[in-house]
Amino acid sequence: MQRFALTLLALSVATAVGAADAPSFDPHRLSSDVKTLSSDAFQGRGPDTPGETKTIDFVVSQFKAAGLEPGGDLKNGKREWTQAVPLLRTEIVGTPSLSLTMAGKAQPLTQGDQIAVRAPLDGAKAVSIKDAPLVFIGYGVTAPERHWDDFKNVDLHGKIAVVLVNDPDFETGQGDFGGKAMTYYGRWTYKYEEAARRGATGILVIHETAPASYGWATVKNSNTNAMFDIVRDNPSSVHTHLEGWIQRDLAVAMFKSAGLDFEALKKQAQTRDFKPVTLNGESLSASFKVDAKVITSHNIVGRIDGSKHPDQTVIYSAHWDHLGVGAPDAKGDRIYNGAVDNGTGTAALIELARAFGKGPKPDRSIVFLNVTAEEKGLLGSEYYAAKPLYPLGKTVGVINMDALDPHGPARNFTISGNAKLDLLDQLTATAKRWDMTYSPDPRPEAGGFFRSDHFSFAKRGVPAISFDSGDDWVDGGVAAGKKWEEEYTNDHYHQPSDEWQASWSFTGMARDLQVLYTLGNDLAHSNAWPNWSVDSEFRAARDASSADRK
Repeated sequence: MQRFALTLLALSVATAVGAADAPSFDPHRLSSDVKTLSSDAFQGRGPDTPGETKTIDFVVSQFKAAGLEPGGDLKNGKREWTQAVPLLRTEIVGTPSLSLTMAGKAQPLTQGDQIAVRAPLDGAKAVSIKDAPLVFIGYGVTAPERHWDDFKNVDLHGKIAVVLVNDPDFETGQGDFGGKAMTYYGRWTYKYEEAARRGATGILVIHETAPASYGWATVKNSNTNAMFDIVRDNPSSVHTHLEGWIQRDLAVAMFKSAGLDFEALKKQAQTRDFKPVTLNGESLSASFKVDAKVITSHNIVGRIDGSKHPDQTVIYSAHWDHLGVGAPDAKGDRIYNGAVDNGTGTAALIELARAFGKGPKPDRSIVFLNVTAEEKGLLGSEYYAAKPLYPLGKTVGVINMDALDPHGPARNFTISGNAKLDLLDQLTATAKRWDMTYSPDPRPEAGGFFRSDHFSFAKRGVPAISFDSGDDWVDGGVAAGKKWEEEYTNDHYHQPSDEWQASWSFTGMARDLQVLYTLGNDLAHSNAWPNWSVDSEFRAARDASSADRK
């Protein structure tokens, strides 16, 4: 590949760090930091809680000790350690009144059981919906470039859209949306936005574990607590009055009561000829008050100034937040500790800061960005990318770390989602020095590319990847790696049981950090500007800022 060869040639002018002389990373210190960050004392690290204050204090103290300089907001001509992120925070007051009318009878719905309704983000102080008709909109997709429109000009004003999760291709693995690999059209965030653009009063996404890539527990725990969004001028343009999910079993019953076959309609929805279907005789009612206010959370930002090109920036990122305190699990535990997600990424960021802090100054600046509100929709990274502290046109690349494997080393690595860019080529070449190989995302249907903080940068053209641990464990192979991944996803992801374990060795993370350090160090001692592949949807946005890099 010519672009890859040119990139390596540009990097060769720098003194590349090899496997033999990359700094070592301490697995015991990684373990200690994850244990601290995910302890009950941090209360699940929810934004705008005492847990945020503790997290900021801890991370800043570690950044200071590592020798970083503050890289956040400018105040009186000096940088602070944080970037203020104003957010709309909404929460349902008390227990919402929710009911579904089928065959002339109103059936009460229990929040978190058959349905999970989010606190509204359209600016409303209360929700009062009475007998809103329900309309099945297939996958809820409008994709002109694919000649696809599930809405067919249906009038959704005063109505609730009911949609399937993921893309039309998910079931068959082939079609106009790239097969199993999820596009942005498959993300629930897109479906919410498109329903709002179409004027719907509300939207309900039908949960199915395989196309969603997670179970109902994750949906419940992620949607029935406080909600956040960046402050918007016109929030109803991207949020309907009611947003939520329903269980598949309830959807099947709803379709049956309306004289419809759920599976048959799903198959129809996989074709561009699909037309919206009204669930005759059925309606939804919802009533509850909303506590809505604007709060300020914070991104934590440390920085090492470049010695030759301080205006050019390499970013390492990870989110510090988790779900805070929420609904109790079967054991009565209400603290969502977030050890793996994302105590691991934050600990990795701190360790990288320590390593770079000890070394000579890089040619380019390096920013260590610990963002807030990832769990609320990538909001901290979205705010940074919308209002960057350092120009995106002169940001060399972003290396994100989210939910790393705390066990032993693997023979491979991957990234979240599918993408083609120089940064991945360079990471792949770097990892070979440690006899590691790149494995494409084993679950592209999960839409991982759109679910981590690098996406906020990628959609604005900045080369960005989110590093994921490999599944081919040195001790136990693929069978052991996949077993843990499945266990974590099913039993611990976004649940109170995501807690630090004394049995975790962290030796795999320590080795992987050598690779990520070397990649960032090479970039920071280079004149190269990585880019996306020529056929990437993000290439045009990057090329549009090319004048910034001349």
